[in-house]
Amino acid sequence: MTFATCDICDANEDKIAVGTLSVLPPVFQKFGKRTAFSGQAATLKVFEDNVLVRSTLETPGNGRVLVVDGGGSLRCALVGGNLGVLAEKNGWAGIIVNGCIRDSEEINGCDIGVRALGTHPQRSIRKGVGDRELRVTIVGVAVNPGDWIYADADGVLVATQKLD
Repeated sequence: MTFATCDICDANEDKIAVGTLSVLPPVFQKFGKRTAFSGQAATLKVFEDNVLVRSTLETPGNGRVLVVDGGGSLRCALVGGNLGVLAEKNGWAGIIVNGCIRDSEEINGCDIGVRALGTHPQRSIRKGVGDRELRVTIVGVAVNPGDWIYADADGVLVATQKLD
């Protein structure tokens, strides 16, 4: 699928007006080989704990995008190089992290798209605390499981339905 987020916004101003298409604020850095990626959202809500991130990426991605609400924490990383490789191996299109990643060079070698607030060398704790498949809010934008994510060099969009 070829798309441009700018073109999607231009063609769907009515959806933006009613809130069925939203634009994430431009606070994310780009990682991974895929500059552009899209897919249905799988959601997680965690805080400085990446056990659920790993267990989710161990499952078949089927072209989905994992959206991780890490509470915007800049105190540790929720995704590292091993998880980037796992995501690629299991068919995830991308990962959006409202938090940090680490091993950015390794992630940049993976055939996935990743957006995160930044990098941090420290790993997270591992207690397994968090929630799956619920509505999360990423930088003020709601993302529901099954929403469609469109990301490219110009931004990240969240749509309540697949857009052509």
